[in-house]
Amino acid sequence: MKYYIIAGEASGDLHGSNLMKALLKEDVNADIRFWGGDLMQSVGGTLVTHYKERAFMGFAEVILNLSKIFKFISSCKKDIKAFNPDTIIFIDNSGFNLRIAKWAKQNNYATNYYISPQVWASRASRVKAIKHDVDNMFVILPFVEDFYKKHNYNVNFVGHPLIDAIANRTQVDEHSFRRNNNLSDKPIIALLPGSRKQEITKMLSVMLSIISDFPDYQFVIAGAPSQEYSFYKTFIKTDQVKFIANKTYDLLSVSNAALVTSGTATLETALFKIPQVVCYKGSRISYQIAKRIITLKFISLVNLIMDREVVTELIQGDFNSDRLKKELTHILDEKQRAQLFLDYYDLEKALGGKGASEKTAKLIYKSLQS
Repeated sequence: MKYYIIAGEASGDLHGSNLMKALLKEDVNADIRFWGGDLMQSVGGTLVTHYKERAFMGFAEVILNLSKIFKFISSCKKDIKAFNPDTIIFIDNSGFNLRIAKWAKQNNYATNYYISPQVWASRASRVKAIKHDVDNMFVILPFVEDFYKKHNYNVNFVGHPLIDAIANRTQVDEHSFRRNNNLSDKPIIALLPGSRKQEITKMLSVMLSIISDFPDYQFVIAGAPSQEYSFYKTFIKTDQVKFIANKTYDLLSVSNAALVTSGTATLETALFKIPQVVCYKGSRISYQIAKRIITLKFISLVNLIMDREVVTELIQGDFNSDRLKKELTHILDEKQRAQLFLDYYDLEKALGGKGASEKTAKLIYKSLQS
């Protein structure tokens, strides 16, 4: 079978790579062409466009880059036609993928969507189009399955692929990790400022503003695979801050706490059982637009899944040095840490266990044979 996969951002690349591995087990003759990143490329197949080339953050930034986005959409359609796949598999990345899905359905391609667009967060009216354009939807969050049921759309809850990604990783030796990365014996506070330049610029400066208030800790920036060290270097002004690229899971496994930009990283941090403060700050225009269309009580996946405030969220104006210092001090308290560990175990149970990629691959392959 011929598979065309479209993923965006680092998380899509991770989940796409694991799905590709699972597809290749189901279909040894699978021919895969994809939009993704380095992890997907390491599995095999043919990379068309890297997600780095279309990483635009926020409503305002998307509007400013509309001409580039439409060119990508046009080239994607042409490439799909030339490849003529048996199915197109969309991974998250709704702004791009829903446009392609509409065109794909009009042109009689089989469509599978892995990791639902966040219609549960805003613009639920899009469900009607999704029901029409997507043959099979595979969701990774339990509350998303419930959301679609309310809209009379039967979807497949397959569990969360992060559980597999974390469980299957090679365990790190803390002593060797510290030595190899020039880290001291002080406890570590991990800084996860995001993956795009725009968000790193907004997040990292505030995160680093409180380091002098915690002299007994060392702060370590988790470098995103999409950015070079030279970019981060402009923010680092003291030896109390270290930088480690492309080893976020290893870093989290040896950390005492973390300051995390809202996104998939909040869930990853929770699955490592690391106390965290969730942070987010966008441009003023993007934030004002988001306030008017997003209907959720929380922004972090941890709180959304648990349907209550498990981790503190510092959003926009609340994301400042004073609040960040206060909340970091709070999660370093042993009593609060113990409660977070219990909440995190409940969170993991709610995610449905292992095998998300394998379940999805089996269902997609079966649908193509019928």
